[in-house]
Amino acid sequence: CTHYLFIVVVAVNSTLLTINSGDYIFYTDWAWTSFVVFSIANTLMTIVGAVYYLTFTGVPGTATYYGLIMQVYTWVAKVAWFALGYPVDFIVHPMWIPSCMLLDLAYWATKKNKHSLIFFGGVLVGMSMPLFNMVQLMLIADPLETAFKYPRPTLPPYMTPIEPQVGKFYNSPVALGAGAGSVLACTFAALGCKLNTW
Repeated sequence: CTHYLFIVVVAVNSTLLTINSGDYIFYTDWAWTSFVVFSIANTLMTIVGAVYYLTFTGVPGTATYYGLIMQVYTWVAKVAWFALGYPVDFIVHPMWIPSCMLLDLAYWATKKNKHSLIFFGGVLVGMSMPLFNMVQLMLIADPLETAFKYPRPTLPPYMTPIEPQVGKFYNSPVALGAGAGSVLACTFAALGCKLNTW
C-alpha cells in the first residue's frame, strides 16, 4: 500500500504545485524568472516519483503511467478552476507525459540500468520539460491579454497584471530551465532510486 500512497501524495502535490507556481506568477514582471522555477519544480515532482515507481516495478512504461496520473489530477484541478469561473486559458498546466516517456525509453534502452536511468533519464527529463511547457504556453491565448480582459473585481491582488520585463534577467527561460533542470534532475532521479532501498 505504501507505494500507492506515495504516488497519490506526489500526484496531489503536483496539482497544488501547478496552481501555485504555474499560473499567476506568469502575470507579473517575474514571468521569465518564475518559468525557470516552474520548470525545476515540475522536474522535481516528476522525476522523483516516476523513477521511484519505475524502479519499484522494474517495468518500462510505468513512468509514463505515473505522468498520466499527474496529468489527470491536474486536469481535474483545471476543471475545478474553470467551474469557479476562471477562463480556460487562464489555467496553465505543465506537460509531464512526453518527458516521462523519454524516461521510460532511457530505462528500456539501457536494459534497466539504474545508473543510466539516473544520468540519461535525468538529463532527458530536465532538458525536455521546459521545452514542452513553453510550447504549450505559446499555443494558448496570451496570458497578459486574458488577465486584462478578466473582470477586475474578482481578480485577486496577486493576479493583478504587470507588464512583463522580458529579457530583464536573461534571454531564454527555456535554455536556463533546461540547463538547470538537466543538472538537478540527475540528483532528483538518484533520490527516486534511493527511496526503493530504504
